[in-house]
Amino acid sequence: MGSIGLLLSGATLFLNSLVLLKKANAKSAAYLNLVVGTLQIVIPFYLLMHIGAGKWELFNTAGIFFFGVTYLLVGFTNLKGLNGTGLGWFSLWVSIMSVLYTFVNLVMIHDVVNGLLWAMWAYLWYLFFAGIVLGKKIDRYTGIVAMIQSWTTVTLPAFLMILGIWQDPIILKVWIVVLGVAILYFIVHEVKSFVKNKRFQLFNQTGLKNQ
Repeated sequence: MGSIGLLLSGATLFLNSLVLLKKANAKSAAYLNLVVGTLQIVIPFYLLMHIGAGKWELFNTAGIFFFGVTYLLVGFTNLKGLNGTGLGWFSLWVSIMSVLYTFVNLVMIHDVVNGLLWAMWAYLWYLFFAGIVLGKKIDRYTGIVAMIQSWTTVTLPAFLMILGIWQDPIILKVWIVVLGVAILYFIVHEVKSFVKNKRFQLFNQTGLKNQ
């Protein structure tokens, strides 16, 4: 059931990426967000009731709520035409929590794949915050990131889970490379954007001095 929910999460993120890329209507996508968001609130409670509430069970299951609440907020925001600041600030909170999840997976659990997955999600949630709250014009780039992550972090891992081969050592090694390449792409983009903005600011300051 968990892998099926993850697969549907991939479909939702895929559709949301198309909305950001202006290829799909936000209101029509809102309904899938509401359905999958509801499932990802109900399923974690079900899991906790049946697998117990040990430390690591709580840790792993709590992460599902991050996605569920995000999808619900996206669904209601798009359906009702809200300004989205609530979603934006929540995204910042989840981004920070995702950084902590990254640290725990890499340092305490020694799970490189899950650590990289949480690092990817932390970045995506930050982009939602930056676009909605900070007003950065990054919808297209956020859509590209969401599209990449819909396949590499959710859809394909869920499909491999359903096939029962996600934990295969070869698959995990391949996925470390896949996620590493994606993260490198994101880093290069951020560096280029930083350099471009610095040059733009320097150009403007020089122009002001010459006036």
